[in-house]
Amino acid sequence: MMRFARAGLALCPLLQYAASAKPIVLGVDGVDVLEIRNPGTPTATIHPVGFGRARAAAAPAATPTGPSQPARIENYNWYGCQTEANGIRALSAFDYADDDMTLESCQAFCMSKGTALFGTEYGRECYCGDKLGPGSVTAPASDCSMPCAGNSLEYCGSGQRLSVYILNGTVLPTTTSSAAPAITTFPVKWSAQGCWEDGPNGRIMPTYQAPDNNELTPQSCAALCDGLGYSVSGTEYYRQCFCSNAIYNGGVKGTDDSKCNTPCSGDPQVNCGGAGYLTIYSRGTPQEFQPPVVQTGGLNGTWTYQGCYNDNINNTRTLPWELRMPGTMTASSCLYQCAQFGYAAAGLEYGEECYCGDPGDLTIAGSTKQPEADCNIACAGNASSICGGGSRLSTYYWTGSKPLYVFHYPKGNDAGTYSNLVGGVVTPLMTMQSITGKVTFLEKWGTGAANSTGAYELDLSQVGNFSQAWRTMHLKTDVFCSAGLILPDKAGRQLTVGGWSLDSTYGVRLYTPDGSDGVPGKNDWEENVNTLKLQRGRWYPSAMVMTNGSILVVGGEIGSNDKAEPSLEVLPTVGPYLNMDWLARTDPNNLYPFLAVLPGGGIFVGYWNEARILDEVTFDTVKTLPNMPGSVINPMSGRTYPLEGASVLLPQVAPYTDPLGILMCGGSTEGGGEALDNCVSIYPEADNPTWTLERMPSKRVMSCMAPLPDGTYLIANGAQHGVAGFGLATDPNLNALLYDPGRPVGQRISVMANTTVARLYHSEAITLLDGRVLITGSDPEDGVHPQEIRVEVFTPPYLYSSKPRPSFTITNKDWTYDAKVTVTLGTAPPSGSTVEASLLGAVSSTHGNSMGARTLFPAVSCSGRTCTITSPPSKYIAPPGWYQLFILQDGIPAVGEYVRIGGDPGRLGNWPSGAGFTRPGV
Repeated sequence: MMRFARAGLALCPLLQYAASAKPIVLGVDGVDVLEIRNPGTPTATIHPVGFGRARAAAAPAATPTGPSQPARIENYNWYGCQTEANGIRALSAFDYADDDMTLESCQAFCMSKGTALFGTEYGRECYCGDKLGPGSVTAPASDCSMPCAGNSLEYCGSGQRLSVYILNGTVLPTTTSSAAPAITTFPVKWSAQGCWEDGPNGRIMPTYQAPDNNELTPQSCAALCDGLGYSVSGTEYYRQCFCSNAIYNGGVKGTDDSKCNTPCSGDPQVNCGGAGYLTIYSRGTPQEFQPPVVQTGGLNGTWTYQGCYNDNINNTRTLPWELRMPGTMTASSCLYQCAQFGYAAAGLEYGEECYCGDPGDLTIAGSTKQPEADCNIACAGNASSICGGGSRLSTYYWTGSKPLYVFHYPKGNDAGTYSNLVGGVVTPLMTMQSITGKVTFLEKWGTGAANSTGAYELDLSQVGNFSQAWRTMHLKTDVFCSAGLILPDKAGRQLTVGGWSLDSTYGVRLYTPDGSDGVPGKNDWEENVNTLKLQRGRWYPSAMVMTNGSILVVGGEIGSNDKAEPSLEVLPTVGPYLNMDWLARTDPNNLYPFLAVLPGGGIFVGYWNEARILDEVTFDTVKTLPNMPGSVINPMSGRTYPLEGASVLLPQVAPYTDPLGILMCGGSTEGGGEALDNCVSIYPEADNPTWTLERMPSKRVMSCMAPLPDGTYLIANGAQHGVAGFGLATDPNLNALLYDPGRPVGQRISVMANTTVARLYHSEAITLLDGRVLITGSDPEDGVHPQEIRVEVFTPPYLYSSKPRPSFTITNKDWTYDAKVTVTLGTAPPSGSTVEASLLGAVSSTHGNSMGARTLFPAVSCSGRTCTITSPPSKYIAPPGWYQLFILQDGIPAVGEYVRIGGDPGRLGNWPSGAGFTRPGV
């Protein structure tokens, strides 16, 4: 869906040649592209950094069977294989990187920026400019030998080599022109600064060197530098002109001018420096910098320099995350950015490139320490410090007293296990466990298998008997990418709203669960568009039960990959739908927004990389929250479809005085599809809410999260690259994680067991009453992974404990708020045991969105086998609905029971009126 990963922030550089009497205008099809002026040589071959050289190139085969270098890409012609420049990028106006890079996509990007040259490097990097940087020279065509990441039949440069193309019509002829009028005055406010030694620590004006000029004077050099935006000019050895904005590398001013003794080529009456000396003029007194050294101080003891390490071994980056900081990079700025996103290794390269990763990445890449002299380029934002070199990283490791992250690696059953539960019959896109204990499977009926009916029910008590385990059910319209809920009415009806196209986008479907363990139900899904439908058609909406018992439906699109439906509405229908400007503005990255009732009475909405709190009556915004951090390389990363992560509410613990936390894990970047390797959390109702970022051990998009009875969260499913959608993600993430909010920030994630089943787009995870997590689905349609019908369960480590598992019975399953509820334990807990109760909101899982999820730990006290639970105090702590109740003994949950809290204040049991629907009553 997104075309480019990012554009560089560097300004388009000025052309090498400054004003002349007669400009040469280059154009294509009558459109002026750029203007190049000769700085005043009377007879010259005009070669502005290679624009006019006629170069022979072998034309590739018309239908290549292997990689080749095409002679033409749209309106750009093959220019040649070029080396990188000295100390800067050869093409430095704009850039982006993409794992789907092609010559065509790079050409389109640079054409959109209006540049005359584009070049590809390392197979996945695109650079644009109007000139080649100093030191970039022609390389053998065979050096550009790396296939493009997005098209293996094209070459996209190589390590330190660019496949360069030039805009058609920009070839400059060899011309003879009359000399330009001599420049006899200095720019305004420029004055002489004396004779300076050039070295011995390197050029003292390394920023820019003009082509040698046989008509050079101090005035013409100063005019050239002033026109290019520089404030210092230096002439040397008859005909050389240098420009910069300061004196670098510890330049020393001579005590007299005797060393600047070579006559200017354009005026022998004055001198233009000497052998190793510069005659310098500047606008004001020039700033001076000592020779750059490695920055080791000013880092507050948090980072330690490790040495100069090599990069691009086998054309692979040593550290995976690349940031560009043109004109501004310092060691401190790079290290700060890496630390903000939890990366404990940082590398600085080429003066303006910052790379983040982990110390282990250097070992994996085979990077080794190189001579310190190889790291010799000053930082773009601090000329006194070194920021790497050509393919050399000034490398730092985090050594602060507090680690950026600590991952735990339990072994054996302590890591949990994946196992097959039952043979499947369908590829679900939504699952929910009904109050009868059976599990509903809904799939994209109408776009799925020809014999599909769209809905099935699994009896978990019959998984050993395939024919008895599954019951076929039926849908009338397609629930593909709809929203789902379990309602607070006394029957615990299941609801889906929206769908794929036409009538299904308006669909409101209801199912009244029936039957019991081993006894098949008889009810089916009910729908009648003539009786009940949404006000607006919706594809990818979200839904939530409000505190008054009504159903809030938010967002979506009007149909499959169609325009936005940036509105919300309430069921049963009350008033008109309401348009939301923040939904319109953030389309299409806000689909399946995350919704939650807050204890303070507002409604939390998280979408794309934004979040806000709405008034529960007017739906006006009452608080705009800070934007979520995303990727270290892209602030426009997101957490909702199609940049899909997952979200849950952190536990609320009696007496519920702490603010409610929101946790989101995974997601992806806009454009590049770089899956995120972090979780973020916020307490929206805090006085000054901020997002806290925590690293995950691997990248994950299309993640699913399941709250567990002990207050932890299982993170599962997804891919390590791409975005949500058919065929848009690769590299399945087979590893489960456990997030424990009871541990310190940055130390909450444990790396759990692996599965062998890829769970990509349209996969789900829900917690069952028996304490396991049901893992289902995957419909990537990528030609690689199947439409997955296998049904797995993840068994958490608490079910492998050697301690006894508790049991309980309960008679009161319909709770009012702030009430005392009695449960009876199967056996009295051993002396010293801890008994807790937890409540998990009934969940409908789809697209990483666990609608209805909520975790509460109510107050509980026990005497022998009798325990008393104090129900949550209000609808803002526990919105009306069905909850899974678990009793835990020493952290081990009993098999749970469904209870209802808060009744049916919206009287949904009497809704909807009209034919075609069963109403359970209130």
